[in-house]
Amino acid sequence: MPLVAHNALPTFARLQEEGQTVLTPERAGSQFIRELHVGLLNMMPDAALAATERQFFRLIGESNPIAQFYVHPFSLPEIARGAEAQAHIDRYYETVEQVREAGLDALIITGANVIGPELSSQPFWQPLRDVVDWAAESVTSTLCSCLATHAVLQFRYGQTRTPRADKLWGVFPHRVVDKRHPLVNDVNTRFDVPHSRWNRITRDQFDSAGLRVLVESDAAGVHLATSGDGLRFVFFQGHPEYDTVSLLKEYKREVGLYFAGNRTDYPPFPRHYVPMQAQAVLREYQGRVVSAREAAGALPPFPEALIAPALDNTWHDTAEAVLGNWIGLVYQVTHSDRRKPFMDGLDPSDPLGLGPRR
Repeated sequence: MPLVAHNALPTFARLQEEGQTVLTPERAGSQFIRELHVGLLNMMPDAALAATERQFFRLIGESNPIAQFYVHPFSLPEIARGAEAQAHIDRYYETVEQVREAGLDALIITGANVIGPELSSQPFWQPLRDVVDWAAESVTSTLCSCLATHAVLQFRYGQTRTPRADKLWGVFPHRVVDKRHPLVNDVNTRFDVPHSRWNRITRDQFDSAGLRVLVESDAAGVHLATSGDGLRFVFFQGHPEYDTVSLLKEYKREVGLYFAGNRTDYPPFPRHYVPMQAQAVLREYQGRVVSAREAAGALPPFPEALIAPALDNTWHDTAEAVLGNWIGLVYQVTHSDRRKPFMDGLDPSDPLGLGPRR
């Protein structure tokens, strides 16, 4: 939780200039420890539904040792589901109407499975727009992940994603480029983020939309940005929520697609992810897969148990820190009534007091 500048000690002003959140006694006095209600709009396909749920629940739960979190998962009925996934949603998830009626302090929107290049033709397009439009007026902050970032950039900011020549797939180094923003307070200035996408929103597009870019990569582009006010919308292009083995499971799935004839080439390794010794194991496995495919045999068992222990996670600590900063900011500026997004006396155009962008 943030420091309170209860006297004129110059250190408070210095820390605030560096981007750390420091409250005035008046603002601190208006706060009290309370519960936070966070929505999770889970649009991921059936195979990743529960894993994505766990990944974001984990980050939220690790973000703050004081606040009490109620996480409200929901999905969109327009997304086609198999029987098992639909049963899970029917039993454990809330409806869009229930979430809107109760109100939220914050909202996370996941990626989704897309068929074809045009986002506006997807069955979830208009329902997603409706949720985002509601959140823009009624929720303090909405965090958009990957595909959700691309969708919101298109229908709220007029920035349409462009296809890449090849898939951006792997773990890539990033740098903090705006150290003043409290979302990146006390995180490493250089850290890794996993990516897995065929499309991109460029830095020029983020700038043209009037957004604040906080973290980017020479190889992967912009990862973290916010709306112009610094908080209403937070955008991820990467997947900091990924587990250590998430990319390995994607690679396994791609191998299965190759074996079934649903992709013509054998999948490459995710970049900067699989160590050399593990690559040797997977190359030997590739030979067995190709031979089995040519002989119309069965797909050999994937050697996950041999590969997983060799993988390193170089992103989770930073992801936890950024989510913790985000939760902290939401906590500081939300009203105790979730239907009132900003506390009295805060400027909705600059609730964090960041001033003009530099």
